[in-house]
Amino acid sequence: MWQLSATDVVQQLRNGGVSPLEVVDIAIARIEKVEPHINALPIRFFDEAREIAKKFKHPKNSDPGWLSGLPVVIKDYNDVAGQLTTYGSPIYAHNRPSHDDRTVAVLRSNGAIPLAKSNVPEFAGSHTFNPVWGLTKNPWNLGKTAGGSSGGAAASLASGEAWLANGSCLGGSLRIPASFCGVVGLRPSPGLVPRGDGLSAFDSLWVDGPMARNVPDLALMLDAMATSSSHDPLSRSAPPGGFQATLLHARPPTRVSFSPNLGLRGIDSEIGKICESAAQQFALMGCRVDDDIPDFSGAIECFQVLRALLFADVRGALLPKERARINPDIVWNIEKGLNLSANEIIHARRTRNELFHRVARFFDDHDLLICPTVAVSAFPVEQRFPTEINGEVLTSYIDWMFLTFVITLLGCPAISIPCGLNKEGLPVGLQLIGRPHGDAQLLSYARLLEQSIAFDASAAFVQNF
Repeated sequence: MWQLSATDVVQQLRNGGVSPLEVVDIAIARIEKVEPHINALPIRFFDEAREIAKKFKHPKNSDPGWLSGLPVVIKDYNDVAGQLTTYGSPIYAHNRPSHDDRTVAVLRSNGAIPLAKSNVPEFAGSHTFNPVWGLTKNPWNLGKTAGGSSGGAAASLASGEAWLANGSCLGGSLRIPASFCGVVGLRPSPGLVPRGDGLSAFDSLWVDGPMARNVPDLALMLDAMATSSSHDPLSRSAPPGGFQATLLHARPPTRVSFSPNLGLRGIDSEIGKICESAAQQFALMGCRVDDDIPDFSGAIECFQVLRALLFADVRGALLPKERARINPDIVWNIEKGLNLSANEIIHARRTRNELFHRVARFFDDHDLLICPTVAVSAFPVEQRFPTEINGEVLTSYIDWMFLTFVITLLGCPAISIPCGLNKEGLPVGLQLIGRPHGDAQLLSYARLLEQSIAFDASAAFVQNF
């Protein structure tokens, strides 16, 4: 059953063909077999999950996001009542919140049973290692990174430990690990999934979202996560009928545009070719595929400034007392934010505004913007981050993530779906960006492309475990 889709398992739960306790026990057995190899789920609360499963009631519930007792994995940036939330930091190594945060509370109200917490980088980043729980390995190749910051979530999905996992995204943390691990990750529109109180209320860069093994499962989890909330000033309602319903009536896009690098900097040439070939599948559906993209000038510098500003806001208070216990890369990012001038911040805000309007005009006559998810393949676990791409030297620990973080600036929904394997046998992700507020339409296009590509996501856990 661990190899079945989340959609199939939930259907069995709804029909009474299997009980929540049976499904929880199946997941636990799989986790216990795989965890010694990958270290994706270091915080586990199996006894509590079993007790919830034993008492789980099956009310008549026709909500499309009703998970009916499915165990799910929660990222270690999100609070689960009574369980550790460490953020991968020794500062919070013994932190046990008393309540679920808003993201977890919504999932629980929709019939999810939290089972374990997924490993993360310390506070943020796209390689999952930290001094509290150690390193998470990629199920496809245990010598490679799983990405991050939702690296534990992606690895748990790719190895068959979980059917669904939540994640979060600032610069690519839902999309990059999905790409590296051959699963699906969606950065939804800001406000679609309510966030916890620990984040800046009016910030639109950080979002929570779903991860799954395929697009229908991802739509199922999004239906279980998306709701309006009076505690989120950016909150918006999900579409009537839910996201899964839109997949049933999917129609190909009319016009899309593909770019290997968004006109910004070089990428691995093999990745560019794999992704371009996958994007051309839309042409076989009768869609026009061109290379007419918006101007992303200034986007890299803009994100660097706004990310640093957010770090200073959310984590800056830790620096005076806890500097010695914080990852140096995070210290650098906090200090960058604290030292920004008013002119730098104003220029970044203006650049973002101008970029958004250029992209909005692009979507007046395009349905999708398409590019690789990541400029490089999954790199060795011993390496903190890539330091060069095609001979171009990178200057910070996030430079290599540019294809996802410039998309973060847009506020548009973006999804990574696996589109092939490189010469090393590692997954490559294709990033599809939809028009503003077009989450449902984006999922329908992604599903059509997923069916056309027919990527075998089972290869990792069948081969290695």
